Amino acid sequence: MTQTAYDKYPEITVSGFENQACQGWDNIVAALSAKRPGPGKTVLVIDCYPGVRLAELETQLLPRLAPQLTINVETARLDEQHLHTLLARNLTDDRVFGVLSCHQLTEFFSPQRLAQLRHEVDGVEQGLVVIYGPGAALVHPGDVLVYADLARWEIQQRMRSGELGNWGVENQHEDMLRRYKRAFFIEWRVFDRHKTTLLKRADFVLDTTRQDHPNMVSGDGLRAGLVQATRQPFRVVPFFDPGVWGGQWMKQRFDLDPSAANYAWCFDCVPEENSLFLRFGAVRIEIPSQDLVLLQPRQLLGEKVHARFGAEFPIRFDFLDTMDGQNLSFQVHPLTEYIQQQFGMHYTQDESYYILDAEPGAVVYLGTHTGTQPQAMLDDLYAAQRGEKPFDDQRFVNQIPARKHDHFLIPAGTVHCSGKGTMVLEISATPYIFTFKLWDWGRLGLDGLPRPVHLEHGAQVIDWQRDTRWVEKHLVNRIEPVASGHGWREERTGLHEREFIETRRHWFSVPVTHHTHGGVNVLNLVEGAEALVDSPTGAFDPYVVHYAETFIVPAAVGEYRISPWGESIGQTLATVKAWVRG
Repeated sequence: MTQTAYDKYPEITVSGFENQACQGWDNIVAALSAKRPGPGKTVLVIDCYPGVRLAELETQLLPRLAPQLTINVETARLDEQHLHTLLARNLTDDRVFGVLSCHQLTEFFSPQRLAQLRHEVDGVEQGLVVIYGPGAALVHPGDVLVYADLARWEIQQRMRSGELGNWGVENQHEDMLRRYKRAFFIEWRVFDRHKTTLLKRADFVLDTTRQDHPNMVSGDGLRAGLVQATRQPFRVVPFFDPGVWGGQWMKQRFDLDPSAANYAWCFDCVPEENSLFLRFGAVRIEIPSQDLVLLQPRQLLGEKVHARFGAEFPIRFDFLDTMDGQNLSFQVHPLTEYIQQQFGMHYTQDESYYILDAEPGAVVYLGTHTGTQPQAMLDDLYAAQRGEKPFDDQRFVNQIPARKHDHFLIPAGTVHCSGKGTMVLEISATPYIFTFKLWDWGRLGLDGLPRPVHLEHGAQVIDWQRDTRWVEKHLVNRIEPVASGHGWREERTGLHEREFIETRRHWFSVPVTHHTHGGVNVLNLVEGAEALVDSPTGAFDPYVVHYAETFIVPAAVGEYRISPWGESIGQTLATVKAWVRG
């Protein structure tokens, strides 16, 4: 299998702010000291995203600053029992699913204790006061404001290692699924709202992703970098994860760690989870790519998409690798009204499978056999869950041959899974954890625990009308020609009418012009070694993409062009492009 030039560390070079970033605690202290307005009293606020190592700030940064008064805002946080009572409705008893939080951060703190801390700050007349921790800006807006951030993926790694529990809770060794649930449904929502207001005015942003390797950039530099990102194509930083069903294709093609047993997932464009690398001269700053969505939603998404979804990136591209692996879990996703009523989500997890590669005999499980009796299939699933017998997938579920460049559409309510021997590019709506597993082939997870099955939820959302005939007509390779010219042709490949994403495939051996038409585009080079993305007017620097790389073209870009490049000149390439229908 040929290795590709897939870039695992894409970055955006920020122009005009090359000297606005620094690295190392000594340089960070020098930059903070230079920002102090004068010899009198200065309040330095270091607000933090939950997961930032406060101990590192306490041992490395604070002693170098030598403040007259130091306040850890977490002394004003509600205790664990009060937090549990406040959040009980959102937490639920389920291992995986909670209810989306609409809390404000102030609800998690004692008003009386915050008032006491403000009084302590007011009592200092000269010198440096440092307030730090998640929510520090609730005590004082700061004469100098630093926001300490870190990548969402790094938070999860700290959770998995047992280092990190949830914010305000000593639960480092609780089930990882439960800790992730609390972060997803509550912490990240609350702190993203809080962070958005601070990033708009922060003097500095501190990148704490790598222990003992802190980097910091001026707030002006960061905000300029995010504006620049909306004016050019870019990629987020992908991450890869093993799974019980994982395969070998990505490991071999993308030059991943050969000692890993497998790689099941790659999040190649899920801005809520991925990172963004911004380069300022010699310093690379890593931030959650969600920061771009939060601060530049209109330029990134476009007016119509922003009006519909708010500051959320609605399109998801990720990889599912079962080459030399196993079947995914047999599953279904909730209907829109169900996800709204049960979990507080705005829209549901509609999906599609674009087949990048497939072994001979590979299949996709999609929909039920014509004539399937719902209760008979549910009875069989419940018997399998009780361990009485394996689920009879041959009896109940369509197995459709899967070949390279096939496109299977999976509107919510359709039972489905990818079989072994496929490399799937999943082109889907952004919600990504709302999978109701119906049957997991009798497996344990990598943690040695049974993988959670949600038959009770799944039974309520299966659309039993999606049988063999319906699926073959509506969900399998609904490929329609759209336009063509010398050296290129455009096809519509989906998605289904119940899904809000439109997908187009372009085959081309010559330059092809595209336009965002005021809405964000997400693309993947699904055929060919490399291509060049440029602006017909020179509005952005030419950008090279490689096979299987997903890239984002912000709405503000407008017209752009994709051409064969390098060794692909003279060959036929293909891209798949997704956008939100108007």
